[in-house]
Amino acid sequence: MNIGVVGHVDHGKTTLTSKITGQATDRYSDEIKQGISIKLGYADACFYKCKTCKGIQAYGVTKKCQLCGGERELIRKVSFVDAPGHETLMAVMLSGATLLNGAILVIAANEECPQPRTIEHFSALKMHGIKHVVVAQNKIDLVTKEEAIENYKKIRKFLDDEGYKDVPIIPTSAHFDINIDALIYAMLEYIPVPELDITSPLKMRVVRSFDINKPGSKVESLKGGVLGGAIICGTICEKQKVWLYPGITKPIELTVESLNSNGVPFKKVHAGGLIAIGTKLDPFYVSGDQMIGQLICEEGSKPLMTQELEVKYSKIERLLESNKEPLRCGENIVLIIGTAAHLGTIQKIKGDILLVTLKNQAVYYKGEKIAISRLVNGRWRLSGYAETR
Repeated sequence: MNIGVVGHVDHGKTTLTSKITGQATDRYSDEIKQGISIKLGYADACFYKCKTCKGIQAYGVTKKCQLCGGERELIRKVSFVDAPGHETLMAVMLSGATLLNGAILVIAANEECPQPRTIEHFSALKMHGIKHVVVAQNKIDLVTKEEAIENYKKIRKFLDDEGYKDVPIIPTSAHFDINIDALIYAMLEYIPVPELDITSPLKMRVVRSFDINKPGSKVESLKGGVLGGAIICGTICEKQKVWLYPGITKPIELTVESLNSNGVPFKKVHAGGLIAIGTKLDPFYVSGDQMIGQLICEEGSKPLMTQELEVKYSKIERLLESNKEPLRCGENIVLIIGTAAHLGTIQKIKGDILLVTLKNQAVYYKGEKIAISRLVNGRWRLSGYAETR
């Protein structure tokens, strides 16, 4: 299963993810220099429970129990998607929301709640029907007990107002490893394993693509490009023939050369979690995440392709900043279709039906939910959602 780590910028999402998984999700030089997530980050973790100890401290991410030193048993393996919280990177976060089965909403205890991106990220979760959420009230080491309680009350009111009354709030300090075991327990209790569709034809969303060849590699040892993402439904096998949509200049049929998850090779995988697919695609075309937004499918699950899209639009009332003015013909908007961000221009508005011309070819399925952002003060802001017709 895939769990998103979402929330306002600098509330500790990446640090918390690294404490749970033991992996740093900020891997690009610009991310390390600027100290913020720019791309979607990925990391896997295994959750264990001690066979003899009781209580929350029996849970952890190591095989050895921290209390008694005994062996823990594997409960669940989880893929985490760390979404950037900066206002300029909202489209990146929205592209990742389509993959999630649940989420950790990270809210800093030393700031007012809710912050603007907290609202936007939470609205994105609601839009995609993600009901299973755990809140990490992070940075409790920076506030007094009284301030933490006051902040907790504001978080609780925000969740209650949004209809998420049963969501647990776990006070944490990612920097000092405080309550990581309680957060793991909450995820196991409140984010159930989704019902995975492994019988339908394959649909896989691509969220990363990269060239794995090191500089100076000899021509005879070069390997094809790698496509990473999440299988939405169906299964995929090594040496299987699949389709890549919309492809480069047109859809491409390719062969699955290898399957890999967190360094572990597989012969066959099904929906749930993140997977990397080795191909014979020219590394030039996949380097630097150029294939983000592509769809991998079978003959029986080929999507529709278009540059003119009719959608049924619904605005999100709480997002006042982006909804002060009604949509108008000729306005440019960004549509997140699957994991792809598309720039479009509104050609016609009839009630809640929009006719949008896209800059590039989009692939979609009927009835698919998409996010729509508007340009407000030079920034793309989530405005609402729509369904393809």
